[in-house]
Amino acid sequence: MVRVTRQGGVVAAAVWDYAEGMQMLRVFWDEATELDPTIGSRDEAHMPLCKAGQLGALWRQQGLENVQELPLTVALSFASFDDYWAPFLLGHGPAGVYVAELSKERQTALEQRLRRRLLGDGSDRPFDLPARAWAVKGTVVHR
Repeated sequence: MVRVTRQGGVVAAAVWDYAEGMQMLRVFWDEATELDPTIGSRDEAHMPLCKAGQLGALWRQQGLENVQELPLTVALSFASFDDYWAPFLLGHGPAGVYVAELSKERQTALEQRLRRRLLGDGSDRPFDLPARAWAVKGTVVHR
């Protein structure tokens, strides 16, 4: 992006904070690794550039100036537990792929752990989970 941006132009990007800020996945991986500690390396928290300061450092390494990195936080609203759980069953992304690989019994065990964690002993209901992304921008000064 630096190469194709004119001098004085801004290069910007954002990435979800998989390590701490994306609670829908943080809850998922916490419960999944409780069931199977051998899968810890699959947790998206280990993805590069998803922690505070990492995007900003990359922007500076690329020679961008006036680098600013800020958190963007939103609430992910779920109409029910099934609204939260169903996307994992589609097999997309690291978490979905993991669920798809599980036996039906292990899927059910994980689903029950997540339901208990998110709803406690209460009935199904809408709930929100915070989600944070890290946004960065920097200016191309020298070409």
